[in-house]
Amino acid sequence: MKKQASSDSCFICGRQNPFGLGLSFYVDENGDTVANVILREEYQGYPGIAHGGVTAAVLDEICGRAFSDNGDQFMVTSELTVRYRKPVPLNTPLIAKGYKVGRKGRVAFARGELLDQNGVVLVEARGTYVDIPDEKLQEMNPETFGWRVSSDE
Repeated sequence: MKKQASSDSCFICGRQNPFGLGLSFYVDENGDTVANVILREEYQGYPGIAHGGVTAAVLDEICGRAFSDNGDQFMVTSELTVRYRKPVPLNTPLIAKGYKVGRKGRVAFARGELLDQNGVVLVEARGTYVDIPDEKLQEMNPETFGWRVSSDE
């Protein structure tokens, strides 16, 4: 699998964010985006169960990355719809998957799933994402927020 870039401070993928999830994202052989997820106690909603906002954030990130195979497609969320199917356990290995649905010009449509190790869908989402205009991206300069592929070590 090919690893995608991440940043220093992002809540979901930030390597240096002490409050973040620190997830790593990959593109698999089917072109889908995947990440291994373990949500710790600090992301609790009810005892033993992850907060729904945190699981929605994971799915927002993986859906938004579905169109970024090379890590160079920057998009913002226009709309995100989340369906919670089952409680998401804490301190348990999970898998997040993001899938391309379609694209119309600058607008992309994706779906995502958060699954347990048996492939049971716990939470699913559908999202609409819009390309960040080139001139805005140049102002942001991805290098300034530490955007790069880091080693898995």
